Amino acid sequence: MNDSHQQTVEEFTLLGLDTVPKLSIVLFILLLIIYLLILLGNLLIMVTVYFEARLHSAMYYFLSKLSLVDLCYASVTVPKMLANFLSNQTKITLSGCIAQLFFLHFFAGTECILLTVMAYDRYVAICLPLRYSSIMNSAMCYWLEAVCWAISFFHSIIQIILTCQLKFCGPNRIDHFFCDIHALSVLSCSDIFIIEIVFVANSGSIAALSFIVLLISYMGIIRTIVQTRSDEGTGKAFSTCVSHLIVVTLFFGPSVFIYLRPSVSYGADKMVSIFYTVLTPLLNPIIYTLRNKEVKAAIRRKLKRIPVYKTELFP
Repeated sequence: MNDSHQQTVEEFTLLGLDTVPKLSIVLFILLLIIYLLILLGNLLIMVTVYFEARLHSAMYYFLSKLSLVDLCYASVTVPKMLANFLSNQTKITLSGCIAQLFFLHFFAGTECILLTVMAYDRYVAICLPLRYSSIMNSAMCYWLEAVCWAISFFHSIIQIILTCQLKFCGPNRIDHFFCDIHALSVLSCSDIFIIEIVFVANSGSIAALSFIVLLISYMGIIRTIVQTRSDEGTGKAFSTCVSHLIVVTLFFGPSVFIYLRPSVSYGADKMVSIFYTVLTPLLNPIIYTLRNKEVKAAIRRKLKRIPVYKTELFP
């Protein structure tokens, strides 16, 4: 290569919807509304669980942490996307890109493991109900939460170390709304074969571990539900798991499509990425709220306590 081709790229351009700029304002308004709903929905669950004594159990503790992760997860990408839709300057520095990658994988990994922990919590609640309070005590909850953050941190660090090994000589146009592993690695002028294998193995190990725990947990749950003769007990047990299964499917489906494959760009990548970074954090609080009577009742109680000041038009 010529020396000019060996120059290190220090800045990238996020193309996003560069081909249809007329949609920028419409997308900005739509994305802003969705982001505000994400903030409102997840904060509402966090505040409700914190202040409602009836929800002080392991199940709702992890639900509030899931809302925290969803809020942070969306905040890694959405504010930058909103700024890009309003501005022609869709630049991001290499360091900014790496920082976005770190937090994207950190919160995604945390959500992946947290959903697995929530499946284990449902397993203990349904299969070992008499021992539930002793097993899922506060110390166990804090320990499991710490494990989620720690594993995700090391996962993200590995991804960043590998990314820093890549050399970028040009072009510098990322065909995506934000910096992501595949969209960035296809621009590298380095030999990415080995790095790509480690990328997939790093993500695959977390996905495989989560899948095994999820599979074992739900095999035990299904067996217990089948053996339960009480229709009321069976229905209640099944209801507590449906919301979790929906959320797991919404999160793992797109994530597996994006990360557990070689660094090849597909036309659907951008839309799939929008789904798991924006729509999933929006849908999670809706799913858990609509299908959980205790959460709905707690929210109603909190809303009723908000003072409403009435003014008389005709005293």
